[in-house]
Amino acid sequence: MTVSTARVDQRIDRRIAANYQKLSPQERKAADTLLEHLDDLATYRAAELASLAEVSKATMSRLFRSLGFDGFDEVRDHLRGLRTAGEPRRVEGAPDLSAHAEGEAAAIARVVEQAGIAEAIEAIAGASDVMVAGWRNSYPVALHLRQQLTQTRERVTLAPAPGQVIGEELAELGEGSVVVAVGLRRRPPGFGEFVDAAAASGSTVIVIADPTGTVHLGRADIALECPVQGALAFDSLAAPMSLASVLADGVLHERGRAGRDRVSTISATYDRLHEVE
Repeated sequence: MTVSTARVDQRIDRRIAANYQKLSPQERKAADTLLEHLDDLATYRAAELASLAEVSKATMSRLFRSLGFDGFDEVRDHLRGLRTAGEPRRVEGAPDLSAHAEGEAAAIARVVEQAGIAEAIEAIAGASDVMVAGWRNSYPVALHLRQQLTQTRERVTLAPAPGQVIGEELAELGEGSVVVAVGLRRRPPGFGEFVDAAAASGSTVIVIADPTGTVHLGRADIALECPVQGALAFDSLAAPMSLASVLADGVLHERGRAGRDRVSTISATYDRLHEVE
């Protein structure tokens, strides 16, 4: 039976949906099994999947070809590609939390030992103004970094503001400014253009990105790489958040008395306004 294949870059579940009505009854059984085990497909062999679906190995092979794959090895590569792109993938069974904790600790250790941290701290501490930018899952890291930095120095902004575009804020930048662009994976498509525009303004550009953002790290004056993939289904922000704390602590130390005075002034304002316990 000939089935039109979906585009080769399309997710496997979308390929199944696009071709489902054209599949034979046996192939549909096999497709249903694939969908039921989508999160842990890579842990099976093709023969095991065929047994689960109660179809022959030949039927399972025909289904793979119908979906545009040469075989199950290519399906595994496809699924690994989805995870590398940041798509959550959960395997069956309880997660190994000890392995997770060890992985988090190792990631943080790698991040905070980077040579570029000292250069980034010096640039941020000495800048006329600082913009911290981040989108999607990078936004909480950018928000946290801005909140820490603003306690140590003046003129620290967060971009983009809710409901706003970023062009107006880029217009305020110039020589002496520092832009910290947080670009963890599943970045919006305009992230690279933003980094280029920030650099064109004359600002010093610091990029914080995971290994999938190598091309953006290469655009930066100062590049800080942060792993986010661990043993669990979702990306971890432990290392980027730790990096934010290290940068802020370094800036506070670099600014000396001026930084300490600003912390004291802010704390006194908190007390006056009863804003924090």
